[in-house]
Amino acid sequence: MYNANKPNPEELPSSAQLLRSTIIALIAAIVILVTIVLPAEYGIDPIGAGRALGLTEMGEIKTELAREAEEDHKAQTQDDQSSLLDSLTGLIIGTAHAQEAWRDEVTFTLAPGQYTEVKMVMNEGNSAEYEWSAEGGRINYDLHAHGDLESVDYKKGRGETSDTGQFEASFAGEHGWFWRNRDKSDVTVTLKLRGDYGELKSTN
Repeated sequence: MYNANKPNPEELPSSAQLLRSTIIALIAAIVILVTIVLPAEYGIDPIGAGRALGLTEMGEIKTELAREAEEDHKAQTQDDQSSLLDSLTGLIIGTAHAQEAWRDEVTFTLAPGQYTEVKMVMNEGNSAEYEWSAEGGRINYDLHAHGDLESVDYKKGRGETSDTGQFEASFAGEHGWFWRNRDKSDVTVTLKLRGDYGELKSTN
């Protein structure tokens, strides 16, 4: 069997040579890092060599692209969160609007001198909310109630074109409005209602 020749100890590098080689390799690595890697990858050019070699601009572009990508990611995340928040807000507002929807809407037209009544059948303690408006002229009204030998006036108005509010029934009975057109032209009234009441009655 052939065995490799044993190297001559004199041919092996000395400790000083190994140290020198290591230092040279370290210096070379630092030079490459400073002159090529840092300028080309990160746009960092401490000694100006990277700009002279055209590498710094490349690194600056890479850094800018990375920054823009990060900003785009953050913006997209914020947009997604904003969209989710908008959706939740829309759902909440839509639900609130649904809960606040008017239960009944009544529209009628009164000729000059004509009158009408709109009443809600309510129990004591029930509450109702209303909104009405008149078009074509002004109108007189009386918001009142009566039932079982009891009566009450909640509100009155003369020459009005709108009103809004709410009230609580003082007793069980019919609660609502008496309207009379004292103007010289037809007046159209739109009444919107919601709340705790039963039958809705209209008379003229």
